[in-house]
Amino acid sequence: MQKIALVCVGKLKEKFYADAVAEYCKRLSRFAQVTVRELPERRTLAEEGELILKELRGYTIVLAVEGKKLSSPALAEKVKELCDAGREMTFVIGSSCGLDERVKRAADFLLSFSDMTFPHQLMRVILCEQIYRAFMINAGSEYHK
Repeated sequence: MQKIALVCVGKLKEKFYADAVAEYCKRLSRFAQVTVRELPERRTLAEEGELILKELRGYTIVLAVEGKKLSSPALAEKVKELCDAGREMTFVIGSSCGLDERVKRAADFLLSFSDMTFPHQLMRVILCEQIYRAFMINAGSEYHK
């Protein structure tokens, strides 16, 4: 089964965000084994970066404002290529203060969702939904329309 890890700095404090992430992880469980690794916030990005770097496995996609923007079908194609190659995927969301440059350099792909700024906790929900959408697109489902 496909392995996907979400490495996130900080905890989801709002129950409705945690419930939404849990729901998308449950939906994804028919396609992949999903793990969410919550790392503690530290005083510096360098300290957080050390923790993140220890968690990277397989193909690493880091969310970064300067990353490449993809449509949902384009993300689905990237996910399909990685699944077809049997590659484990790690998606990284840094803290609300950003990411250590070493983490960005360690990434296989920098992904940006928008030029807009989103609440940090909401971004985890959006990422989970888009990963689920990618699998649904690849399964030929009408979900994504």
